Amino acid sequence: METTNDNLIDKQLYISMQQGNKKAFDTLFIKYYAMLCAFARSFVSLEDAEEVVQDTMLQIWENRKTNHIDSSVHHYLFKAVKNKCYTLMTRNSLRFQIENILTPDIQELFEDPDFYIIEELTQKIEKAILNLPESYRVAFEMHRFQNKTYQEIAEELNISSKTVDYRIQQALKQLRKELKDYLPLLLFFFAP
Repeated sequence: METTNDNLIDKQLYISMQQGNKKAFDTLFIKYYAMLCAFARSFVSLEDAEEVVQDTMLQIWENRKTNHIDSSVHHYLFKAVKNKCYTLMTRNSLRFQIENILTPDIQELFEDPDFYIIEELTQKIEKAILNLPESYRVAFEMHRFQNKTYQEIAEELNISSKTVDYRIQQALKQLRKELKDYLPLLLFFFAP
């Protein structure tokens, strides 16, 4: 567990990093890399965990001037890694569902040469999900791709079940609106 002194040192390093100090970034990277990989490993494979952590740290460096941390650096890093893991899990689950649900019988219905190929459809869905506000996206992904109940999501996110319900309903509403041209095919994926 992080001590107050560790939090202050991390905050100073983060502020220094925001001012362009690469050594401060390297110090944070070295300090947290193994812990973040171990944490990410509880969600995804080791290879994916390392990639998620590296991407997260790179993104933090690239956005250092605009990112502001309200909580501790420790909390911020773990939350960022967790969210990236959820996004990766969603992509993997979505790709698997699309490939398995679109059996040859269903594909025959859509053999029109103008019809989007599976990969293109997957990208459209992924983009639509990524465009959701983060709170909606996280609740939606946890429910749809991790099969968690509203109560489980509420407990994990420290919010009420009604808030979870609202966020998921809003996510579905936005997805239906954004993907309306693909609705007949998407009913296979998003039907409750």
